[in-house]
Amino acid sequence: MRVSDFFISTLKEAPAEAELVSHKLMLRAGLIKRLGSGLYTWMPLGLKVLRKVENIVREEMEASGAVELLMPAVQPAELWRETGRWDVFGPQMLKIRDRHQRNFCFGPTHEEVITDVARREIKSYRQLPVTFYQIQTKFRDEIRPRFGVMRAREFVMKDAYSFHAGMDSLEKTYRMMHDFYGRIFTRMGLRFRAVTADTGAIGGSSSHEFHVLADSGEDAIAFCPNSDYAANIEMAESPPPQTSRGEANGVMRKVETTARKTCEEVAEVLGIPVEKTVKTLAVIANGEMQLLLLRGDHHLNETKVRRIPFLSDFRLASEEEIRGRTGCVPGYIGPVNLPLPVPVIADRAVAVMSDFVCGANEVNYHLVDVNFVRDVKEPDYICDIRNVVAGDSSPDGQGQLDICRGIEVGHIFKLHTRYSEAMKANYLDESGQSRPMEMGCYGIGISRIVAACIEQNHDKHGIIFPMAMAPFQVVIIPIGLGKNSRVRIEAEKLYAEISRAGIEVLLDDRDDRPGVMFADMELIGIPHRIVIGERSLKEGTVEYQGRRDEKSRAVPFPSQNIIDFIVTRIRGHAGVGAGVSQG
Repeated sequence: MRVSDFFISTLKEAPAEAELVSHKLMLRAGLIKRLGSGLYTWMPLGLKVLRKVENIVREEMEASGAVELLMPAVQPAELWRETGRWDVFGPQMLKIRDRHQRNFCFGPTHEEVITDVARREIKSYRQLPVTFYQIQTKFRDEIRPRFGVMRAREFVMKDAYSFHAGMDSLEKTYRMMHDFYGRIFTRMGLRFRAVTADTGAIGGSSSHEFHVLADSGEDAIAFCPNSDYAANIEMAESPPPQTSRGEANGVMRKVETTARKTCEEVAEVLGIPVEKTVKTLAVIANGEMQLLLLRGDHHLNETKVRRIPFLSDFRLASEEEIRGRTGCVPGYIGPVNLPLPVPVIADRAVAVMSDFVCGANEVNYHLVDVNFVRDVKEPDYICDIRNVVAGDSSPDGQGQLDICRGIEVGHIFKLHTRYSEAMKANYLDESGQSRPMEMGCYGIGISRIVAACIEQNHDKHGIIFPMAMAPFQVVIIPIGLGKNSRVRIEAEKLYAEISRAGIEVLLDDRDDRPGVMFADMELIGIPHRIVIGERSLKEGTVEYQGRRDEKSRAVPFPSQNIIDFIVTRIRGHAGVGAGVSQG
């Protein structure tokens, strides 16, 4: 492809609304153009990258035995009402009506549609197992679209769904999909990690997320460097402390802490570590107030709290509700001497604390040297309700946890019969009995991968695409194309020969200033660059530089030397990626 026959539209500066590096670079490199909030046009250069991602995903899905189809983007409300998700999926579902005032949605996901296909087409166990997949545009009405295509309202996704005649079959396909996802991200040249995760609005019994590792990632991942343990911070378990509760040494007393509400402020004024403080959170569940106790330096994990049956619908209590039950305000409440009995749920770390500090249920006062049993009753429940932190023991007993950041690009679920029972997607087993199909669900954010890749692969000059995702593998930059006939002839000849070798090559035939062409190609992120100039041709060489190389090198010319050199370099970079850490 010649630049003169293509369309490249680069910018020197990113628009002011761009925040993440990937958003800035995708706009500057001309991969995308903003249409509206969370809506982007994929420009020719960006579309080439997007298609590279799609092709890898499609090849691996075909290799797994999955069968491609394409479902409607617009879905009737009746299907969603069958599963009960029409009203509970939330405002992120874009609901629309046709001219007959019938309700539809622009599909955020396709569990209902594919289950409808299965119940119409699959009747016998002999037709199972089967896995269908599609690559299609989805729409979710994000409350605050941001970060470009990282959190857009319209996006491209691969979603696959498997149907089975039993749990053993589902488990086999789930493990296979887990492995194929690892192959997909490895082929793309991405550093990633697979982690156990919460099932969220999709549902099911268990799931795994696949994260591209990047400091800018929205998700925190807990992992053990000494083992395969890895989990999203929402799911990472904090094991019970190995130490028992210490003896009470101090005498409980009330101290003034005027205008100090946070644990950090109280610890500072008292001159103690924040780890000696206890924060008390008042919540409402099933219409009743309950107190959650956390160590002062720990943070509440709402996902864990919601997995406690009697707290599944909890919310934080309002100040008015707290005043009514404790006679105090947030920041000063605690479990000691409550005016009315309130159930207390303590985190595991709090249950072993002694001589701790907590609110005194009196404005501007806290209690010091508080101890369970002596000063306050034992908690009614002891549960894991906090986020793990670096240094916590790994749940598998193989060392300590570390924390890294990740960008979720894939998610797989064991749905079991969540949808098949609701929609009566049944099959006849070997004995002629009607049974609901077991289901699995497997998603990959196609457009999100492009942004995640850039977050992981960039420098001060621009994007550094891995070979498998680059829009072109090689760029040829002739210096003085319009002034020197030999440069023009040799550049055209090399371009033709590299193309015949099956290598994706871009010839920058703009005859612009070298600095402009170099800057554009570094910004775009093409892995290999060949510069042809009058001086180097006289010396029998051309100049080569890899996108990650600090300096260029002279490579002997004629063309075959260059082609052999480039082919070797491309093969050396193909399939470079990180290993998968199991969740």
